[in-house]
Amino acid sequence: MKTSDLITTAISQTFRSKVRTTLTILAIFVGAFTLVLTNGLGTGINRYIDDTVSSIGATDVMTVTQPSGAGVAAGGGPIEYNPDAIAAGPTAAPGSTVVALDQTDLDALAAIDGVLRVEPTIAVNADYVQFEDGTPYVTGVGRLVAGQTIQLAAGSEPDDSASAPEVTLPLSLVEPLGFESAESAIGQTVTFGITDAERQPHTVEATVTGVAEQAFAGPTTTVTPNQALTDALVELQNIGVPAAEQERFAQASVWFDPNATTEEIDALKDRLEAEGYTGTTVADQLGTFTAIIDGIVLVLNAFAIIALLAASFGIVNTLYMSVQERTREIGLMKAMGMGSGRVFSLFSLEAVFLGFLGSAIGATVAILVGTALSSALADTLLADLPGLTLLAFDPISIATVILIVMGIAFLAGTLPAARAASADPVESLRYE
Repeated sequence: MKTSDLITTAISQTFRSKVRTTLTILAIFVGAFTLVLTNGLGTGINRYIDDTVSSIGATDVMTVTQPSGAGVAAGGGPIEYNPDAIAAGPTAAPGSTVVALDQTDLDALAAIDGVLRVEPTIAVNADYVQFEDGTPYVTGVGRLVAGQTIQLAAGSEPDDSASAPEVTLPLSLVEPLGFESAESAIGQTVTFGITDAERQPHTVEATVTGVAEQAFAGPTTTVTPNQALTDALVELQNIGVPAAEQERFAQASVWFDPNATTEEIDALKDRLEAEGYTGTTVADQLGTFTAIIDGIVLVLNAFAIIALLAASFGIVNTLYMSVQERTREIGLMKAMGMGSGRVFSLFSLEAVFLGFLGSAIGATVAILVGTALSSALADTLLADLPGLTLLAFDPISIATVILIVMGIAFLAGTLPAARAASADPVESLRYE
C-alpha cells in the first residue's frame, strides 16, 4: 500500500464510528483551545511590553547610581548620616537615598571598560502646567535619552535641536487643561510654573508638539520637554543654588554596545559594582512584570496539558476499539502481504489525524474567541492601556501547539497501533 493510500485510508477510517471519534476530538479540542488562548495571553502582554519598552528606556542604556547603603542598619537600628546622600529619584521607593554623583564620578564611569558614553540625569521639578487662564495641574517633567521614543496619540516628539521650548503632553492632561482633543492641543502654548531655591515663582511657555499615549507602568501626568525647555526650567530652578550643589546628580545614564550579549551586560554590571556603582537596565526594570506574566501563562498551560493528557486516553480508547472492530480486516491486510510496519503506520496516522482535527478546530475557535474578547476589552476594561492587545496570536506559536498535540496523539496511538501490527493474521481471520 502506497503512503498516499495509507493516509487516505486512515482519514476515512477515522470516522468509522462518528460518535466516538467526535467525543475524542472534543476532548482534544478543549486542551488545544486552552493552550492556544493561554499562549495568546502571554504573547499579547509580552508584545505590549516590548512595544512600549522604548517609552521606559533604551535597550542600550543603563541607569547608574551610587548606593548609600540600606535604608535601616542591621537589626533595625538607625544608620549613620551621610552628607553626600540625596534622594534616589521619583522612580525609587519613598525615602530611598543614593550617594550624589559628581564630575569625578562621571569621569570614573566613562573610564570603565564597556562604557561608551555617560550623561548625568538632571532632575527637573516643575510646579504645574497651565493652558491660558485655566486650572493649573501638577505635572512631572520627564526626559528622553537617545534611543527612546514616545507612543504618540497625535503630533510629533519635541525637537531637541529647536531653540524654542517645545513639549509633549500626556493624554491624561489633554481634557483637564481645556483641550477638546489630542489633535486640538497641537500647536497651542502651555505655561509651566517653577519655583527657585529662593522661593521665587517663575513661568516658562512652551509649544505643544505632540500628545503621548499612556506608557506601560509610567506616570500618567509626566510631560516630555525638548532640550530648550529643559535648559530653561533647570536654569530657573537653580537660581539661588550654590554652584557646587548644581553639579550633584542622583543618577547617570551609561551607554554600552547595543549588540552586547546578556553575559557582556552582566560583566559590565560587575565592573560597575566593583567601582561602587549599581547599574540597572530596562530589562531589569521589566523583569518582575515578565516573570509574573510568564509564571501565570505557565500555570495555565499546565492545565491545558492536563486536559490534553486526559484526551490522550480517549485516543487510546478510540483506537483500541477500532483495532478490535477491525481484527478480521487487519488479518486480511496482513494475509495479503501488508507488513507490520504499514499496519502500525495506518493506525498511527489515524491517531495523528485525530490530534490534528482537535487541535486545528481548537486553535481556530480560540483565535476567533480571543480576537473578539480582546477587541471588547480594549474598548472597556483596558481602555486606559491603548495599544494593548490582551490576546495576540503568533502563527509560529499556533503551529507549535498543533504539532505538540499531534505528537501527543501519536504517542497515545502507539499502544493500539502496536497491538494491530503484532496481530497474527491466521488468528485475526478466525476472530468473530
